[in-house]
Amino acid sequence: MNDLVCRLATELERDILLSLRTNEPLAPHTTLRVGGHADIFYSTASADDLAQVVAAAQRTGVPWLLLGGGSNICVSDRGFRGLVILNRCAACDVGPATRVDTGHNLMSLFLKTARAGLSGLEFAVGIPGSVGGALVSNAGAYRHNIDALVRELDVVESGERKTVPVDWMEFSYRDTRLRKSGREPAAVVSVTLELTPRPRTDILARARDNQRQRIFKQPWNPSAGSFFKNVADPELAQIVPDLPAPLRESGVVPAGFLSQACGCKGMRVGGAAITGRHGNIFVNLGGATAADFRRLAEMVKSRVRDKYGVELEEEVLFLGEWTDWESREGAA
Repeated sequence: MNDLVCRLATELERDILLSLRTNEPLAPHTTLRVGGHADIFYSTASADDLAQVVAAAQRTGVPWLLLGGGSNICVSDRGFRGLVILNRCAACDVGPATRVDTGHNLMSLFLKTARAGLSGLEFAVGIPGSVGGALVSNAGAYRHNIDALVRELDVVESGERKTVPVDWMEFSYRDTRLRKSGREPAAVVSVTLELTPRPRTDILARARDNQRQRIFKQPWNPSAGSFFKNVADPELAQIVPDLPAPLRESGVVPAGFLSQACGCKGMRVGGAAITGRHGNIFVNLGGATAADFRRLAEMVKSRVRDKYGVELEEEVLFLGEWTDWESREGAA
């Protein structure tokens, strides 16, 4: 650990070095409330400091991880061997071309843009987490995704800060280049979103409709949001029970319907459970471990695979040290 700090010291200003914390618990920084400790931890509300720290880690080869709202992730019980950077950068310039730091809360950004009579983020109502997290996973709902709004990004890659166009992100359904293994890690510092002027009454009416649909699905317990990606499979859509007609016609099967059809609602491993409200929402009932959630996910994947021949893909990212996690962390 001291070696990591010494390596960073060659690149960082003294005030940043003095702000580094060691052995920081990560569970309080995630919506699942699980995860071990980070060797080194740094929290910043300055975009320039964020860019400097990420660039320093990239140039010195120190393993690093950027956290925002902590949703859509499951950090290993053994934590993260390296530097975890908590992104609290939240500067925002609202307009038809809205520029916003990636540490800004996504729901709060919707409220600011709605008050300004700017449409585009109505799908964000009820989605937890930060703008950065939404970008990494191409968040969306109700047939709208954030990639349609992105025009350019301020990123740090290979130790350098630069502005890049939208295609740099390689957006696809619930995926981007930042989720792909084997790629050099990069960080998005801020983003410019193109929004559309519209009467505030129309924007808020659409948002209320979205909120009504979401409120009955959201659990009270700590959760990471939707755990698995939906499945695009026209043949499967014809045989899954209770699937609404529009989804059958589009050939999209929500993971929650597959989980429900396989009797997964209410399943539990340790303190981790699938809520009875929605087959794709995992919750922490208290005292859950990261391993509990991963074992529960494997159980759901196994049932869906056996019944429908489909391999579910996690929307939640498993981060940190997961090598040999089953044998080394014991049974739930």
